[in-house]
Amino acid sequence: MKFMKLGSKPDTFQADGKCIRYVVSDLATDVTIIVGEVKFHLHKFPLMSKSNRLQKLVLKASEENSDEIDMVDFPGGPKAFEICAKFCYGMTVTLNAYNVVAARCAAEYLEMTEDVDRGNLIFKIEVFINSSILRSWKDSIIVLQTTKSLLPWSENLKIVGRCIDSIASKTSVDPANVTWSYTYNRKLSAPEIIVKGGMKYQEKIESVPKDWWVEDICELEIFLYKRVMTAVKSKGRMDGAIIGEALKTYAVRWLPDSVDALISDVHSWRNKLLVETIVCLLPSDKGVSCSCSFLLKLLKVAILVGVDDSAREDLMNRISLKLDEASVKDLLIPARSPQTTIYDVGMVHSIVNQCMINEKCSQDLDLGKNDVGCTDFVLGHGSLLSVGKVIDGYLEEIARDPNLSLASFIDLARSIPEFARPVHDGLYKAIDMYLKYICRSI
Repeated sequence: MKFMKLGSKPDTFQADGKCIRYVVSDLATDVTIIVGEVKFHLHKFPLMSKSNRLQKLVLKASEENSDEIDMVDFPGGPKAFEICAKFCYGMTVTLNAYNVVAARCAAEYLEMTEDVDRGNLIFKIEVFINSSILRSWKDSIIVLQTTKSLLPWSENLKIVGRCIDSIASKTSVDPANVTWSYTYNRKLSAPEIIVKGGMKYQEKIESVPKDWWVEDICELEIFLYKRVMTAVKSKGRMDGAIIGEALKTYAVRWLPDSVDALISDVHSWRNKLLVETIVCLLPSDKGVSCSCSFLLKLLKVAILVGVDDSAREDLMNRISLKLDEASVKDLLIPARSPQTTIYDVGMVHSIVNQCMINEKCSQDLDLGKNDVGCTDFVLGHGSLLSVGKVIDGYLEEIARDPNLSLASFIDLARSIPEFARPVHDGLYKAIDMYLKYICRSI
């Protein structure tokens, strides 16, 4: 972590309980600054030599025959003020990623500008932020996290925007040029086998993965995460698959595993916002860069937390483009009241219908470009063969539901065109299962 030391004099600030701070000095203190619940007993001259605002407040207090100044709504609270006060005294103070934003906002409040004194605190902090903090990957993230409690000061001073731009720019750097540390706990690809002198050796992978940045930004809360990801996408240099991986990692990090936790009154609003944010950040390739399994899991969560219709429909459209990758388990979407079936068959039917519409549009485009031969036609529909197979498996699974109507079963079975079902074994199994359970219920 980067840090900057200011001042050279010993730190002589002392505490008297939790609410009193004073400077040990041969000179008696002549002004009391109140910040929150803490009173600082200090000296006017060093404070006025660095702070334009304190010059004005001290003068006003003198006119009112008072030696107390109440700093209302002071950004960063007592700790930030103490940093500024120590700087005024020339005492040693250390700035780092955790306190630099508070110190910067406090210095702005106190008007510690170059007009008052050359090399003042605002100038020094800006140099530190621009030359050190924003050049560091992890420090930029830490600083961005600290800005939330200091709004709107941190936003108005463009600290939030500068951190976001720094983080987004670093994600776009060629992985071969990444020299800073980062967090990566996911599984790496297998190491290469190198042959030397007829002997085989396993070489440890030293190269930086393309998604090296994904886990570190997962620590950001949702509003900041959205802004960072929007900036990453706007640069136009990030592969959609990596964007998809980032969103999946964030969802796994923050969405609870249990249904009760998802829909609890305490977290339901946050979970709803989180899902809607992830959906709006999905790559513009309509889901091609995200696995169908992830999209279906996201859809299940979206239904549970009650996301708006547009987000749900967006997910369904994306799933329809990758339905050939789905598994039967993924498609088992629990039904919600007032439905009486175990699973939401109607939603799966809608996804299948959209899948067929997509296929028809794709087929029309292909036919418009050139003449497609019989062999090419069959090969071009390989994905639909997978769709037919998974839907037949899904039919066999839902056939066990005593509340599934015959009409729903037949409609879903017929939604698969004949050329997508060259072998009917799966369908026969599903029909046989349905008839067995119908007979049992009679």
